Amino acid sequence: MQTMYPFWAGVISAVLAQALKPFFNYIKTHEWNWSLLKDSGGFPSSHSAMVAALALAVGIREQFSSTIFAVTLTVAVIVVYDAANVRYYSGQNIKITQQLVKDIHEKLNVDLDSPIYQTKVKNVLGHKWIEVIGGIILGMLVALIARFGI
Repeated sequence: MQTMYPFWAGVISAVLAQALKPFFNYIKTHEWNWSLLKDSGGFPSSHSAMVAALALAVGIREQFSSTIFAVTLTVAVIVVYDAANVRYYSGQNIKITQQLVKDIHEKLNVDLDSPIYQTKVKNVLGHKWIEVIGGIILGMLVALIARFGI
C-alpha cells in the first residue's frame, strides 16, 4: 500500500466523489438520483478529486521539488481546466442544440424522424467551478488522511 499510496489516494478520491454525488444532489433538489453514481458532472468532481489526490500524494511521497510531482501537478491542472471549461461548455452547447432542434420542430413542423434527431446525448459533461473546487478539496483531504491519518 505504501508504495502505491498516490495511486490508491487518487482511486479512493474518485470513487468517494462519485458515491457522494447522489447525496449532495439530494441536499440541493430533495430528490434521489442514483444514476449520478455513474454519471459525469455534478458535485464534487471525481476527475478533480482524483488528480488533486494524486498530485498531493506524489508531492508528499516524492517531495514537492521532484520532477514527478511537477508532471502530476501539470496533468492535474490540465484535467481541472478541461473539467471546468472545455467539457462544461461542450455540455452547454448540447443544451442549446437540443433546444434549437425542439424549437424548430415545434415552430416549423419540421419532420424529426431522422435518426440523428433521435440520438440520446448526455446533458451534463463538465463541471461548474464550485464542483471542481469541491473535488480538489475532497482529493486533498483523502490524500492527507491516507498518509497521515488526520
